[in-house]
Amino acid sequence: MTSHCSSVTAPFSLSAQDRAWVERVRDGLTVEQKIAQLFVLSSRHDTMEEVDWLTGFASGGVHRFPTHDLKAAWSATREQLDRSEVPLILSGDIEGGMLSAPFATQIPNQMGIAACDDLDLTERLAHIVGRESRALGYNWSFTPVVDINRAFRNAVVGTRSYGSDPDRIIRHAKAYIQALQLEGLAACAKHWPGDGIDDRDQHLSTSVNSLSMEEWEQSFGRIFRDMIDTGVMTIMSGHIALPAYARARFPDSGRDAFAPATVSRLLNQELLREELGFRGVIVSDATVMGGLTSWMDRDAAVPAVIENGCDVFLFSREPREDMNRMLNGLREGRLSEQRLEEAVTHMLSLKAALGLHRAKPEERLPPLDELEATLATNGHRETARQAVGNSITLVKDTQALLPLDAQRHRRIVVIADKGWNFVSGAAPRSFDPLLDSLKAKGHEVRLFDSEQLPRSEDCDLLLYLVGQEATPAISHIYLDFAKLHGGSRLAMIQFNREIPTLLVSFGQPYYLYDAPNISTCINAYSALSVVQEELIERLFGNRPFTGSSPVDPFCGMEQLRW
Repeated sequence: MTSHCSSVTAPFSLSAQDRAWVERVRDGLTVEQKIAQLFVLSSRHDTMEEVDWLTGFASGGVHRFPTHDLKAAWSATREQLDRSEVPLILSGDIEGGMLSAPFATQIPNQMGIAACDDLDLTERLAHIVGRESRALGYNWSFTPVVDINRAFRNAVVGTRSYGSDPDRIIRHAKAYIQALQLEGLAACAKHWPGDGIDDRDQHLSTSVNSLSMEEWEQSFGRIFRDMIDTGVMTIMSGHIALPAYARARFPDSGRDAFAPATVSRLLNQELLREELGFRGVIVSDATVMGGLTSWMDRDAAVPAVIENGCDVFLFSREPREDMNRMLNGLREGRLSEQRLEEAVTHMLSLKAALGLHRAKPEERLPPLDELEATLATNGHRETARQAVGNSITLVKDTQALLPLDAQRHRRIVVIADKGWNFVSGAAPRSFDPLLDSLKAKGHEVRLFDSEQLPRSEDCDLLLYLVGQEATPAISHIYLDFAKLHGGSRLAMIQFNREIPTLLVSFGQPYYLYDAPNISTCINAYSALSVVQEELIERLFGNRPFTGSSPVDPFCGMEQLRW
């Protein structure tokens, strides 16, 4: 079965030659091959066994997570490109912060970038991301996050966002999109129809954007319209409900009003495409997330994602089974031929717009030595260091603790929780750069020991270091004093009125909520080694704190300010 609908048109401003390629490839595919083109599968291991497994499905794309071995990543990528009959699109969550690939330039996460509030710097960083990512074989970055970080207990938005101010979000997202797409990568504004209002995580359950339509139009509606006007090539539809829109159309709707956008024709087709005018590619968020799997069973969900307006089906634990589910949905009328043709046309058009059909594998992925020369150049690292330094934010210092002094604060006890990485190949976590610098400056540094609690007689400074950036699937991020102090009884002991105390967050900016009486707090947004190096310069007064918080670190509570 190779028929197609003549009314299906390609998005983007493709040349006649590129449109002809899209139509020729589309019309030459079997139904099964068309279905495979809609899938983007995930790669994590860079082994030839995984390459064999992935290429066996002939999917339209592969999503590459960061790994630690550049040569293995290069070899796996090249092999996948060589084996693909239809050009393969390679995507990634290239979000910066601790998600930075260890061998690439380590740039701030989005909240760190927003704390600089320097559009020229945002643009330069996006060019670096685009240049290095394209050299690594990527064509599509699932960035920027354009969520509004309003619910401060939300663990998955936080540092991945540009903050809580729609105007700041729009400014930086536009600069990022324009620069990234100039470098030949497709940008992706996420997460439609807008996350960060609910403090729950769509990785675990269907979350709800509870704004009225008037509120939504003034915030997320404005953001997404600006992204579309900027020319963003793709938008990610999330497992997020917008009940106000559903009930504006169907006032008596019950459970259906809370359908996640990934399976909502109302949100994807009527609101995003018809009202906002988006003509690019709509990619679902990961279909293995609880926000979708808890809403409907897999047999129903797989064809529903495409039928209800998504063009790309992201991730699968059982690719062959899910492709068969899609095929069964087509045969049973739960997926229309019209939608299948539209989705395939959109996916192929994205590839054509990026020029993938004109590039040989060796042009898409340079030789390893050329790649190594492109990554983490001195110029790139210097720009990233400038951004990191400018982002570090002094939230409060009501006790006039800073700058630190090797005499007044000679004996330091460190209470640390470095956090963990959701992605195993991300940059390694350690506070060693900071602790080594403190020792080099003449401080006696020891780690907290629950058997030998710090006292004012033997400790001049208590230093809390916490490092959890926004992270999927953990519900909430908070100061876990039972973990930090070594048990629930010790959690109740607070030292800050006996010993000068400094709280440094290398992640979420809201830890003061759990420690309102700590008088000095710094938000550094990420635990990258370059962040720790730049923090030292500011702790000792060598450079000023210039970061401007993109959110309210006091969580709307006056108590936290003192």
